[in-house]
Amino acid sequence: MTRSFTLTLSCPNRTGIVRAVSAYLFEHGCDISEYQQFDDSVRSRLFLRTRFTADTGVDLDAMARGFEPVAADFGMDFTFSPAEPVRTLVMVSKLGHCLNDLIFRWRAGSLGAEIVAVVSNHDDLRPMAEAAGLPYVHVPVTPETKSEAEARLLKLVDEYEAELVVLARYMQVLSDQTCKALYGRAINIHHSFLPGFKGAKPYHQAYDRGVKLVGATAHYVTPDLDEGPIIEQEVIRIDHTYDPTALQTVGRDAEALALSRAVRWHCERRVLLSGHSTVVFR
Repeated sequence: MTRSFTLTLSCPNRTGIVRAVSAYLFEHGCDISEYQQFDDSVRSRLFLRTRFTADTGVDLDAMARGFEPVAADFGMDFTFSPAEPVRTLVMVSKLGHCLNDLIFRWRAGSLGAEIVAVVSNHDDLRPMAEAAGLPYVHVPVTPETKSEAEARLLKLVDEYEAELVVLARYMQVLSDQTCKALYGRAINIHHSFLPGFKGAKPYHQAYDRGVKLVGATAHYVTPDLDEGPIIEQEVIRIDHTYDPTALQTVGRDAEALALSRAVRWHCERRVLLSGHSTVVFR
């Protein structure tokens, strides 16, 4: 019997990297089933993702420790991961389209994530979560209780052993401290238009300006609001016949699609951080 695992890494680009990785996996009885790399000529850096199979009894921690001399020789940042669904905590407020889409894909087995709980600052979406058999935790947020609410959030992440946090239209700005605690493992969805509209009623603003494209951006959460490394974007062409309600409908479609792709790619270890951007192996 065998199990699947994934190795992801990045390092300064030089000759011998692929040979060293392949030789190490071969020496440990692994069979490579998928391989992708990207040579970033601008940054002179190589990014690599490989999926491989090994005996069921393989000790992944020991394998990672054994790889450290290879990594040190090439200056690699690397991670060995089991190829299995990632425990995911979803955060919402009142809008349910993204949560509904994530639940559908999770139950269909196409999300790559194992949703373990839903957390919200409102109770509106409790029926949707509980109908799917998911724990629903109500954590109210006010200006006076914001720090306590975020401490509760981080505690829930630990309690549910969640590796990933998804902000599925969670309408609260996380503090810098919480963003740093969740760096690289919290994904947000943002309604992005061309041009971008901030503040209340963005779809009405888009209608007033006669936009021709609406879209959404899924990105990692950072202390810089809505400026984290981008994972995926979806754009839908529209025209003058779209009123604010129609714009809202297609905009939410874009949000759900971009977010689900980002979650799946993250869970399949296809997203590698590269400074303020990402490398996504699709």
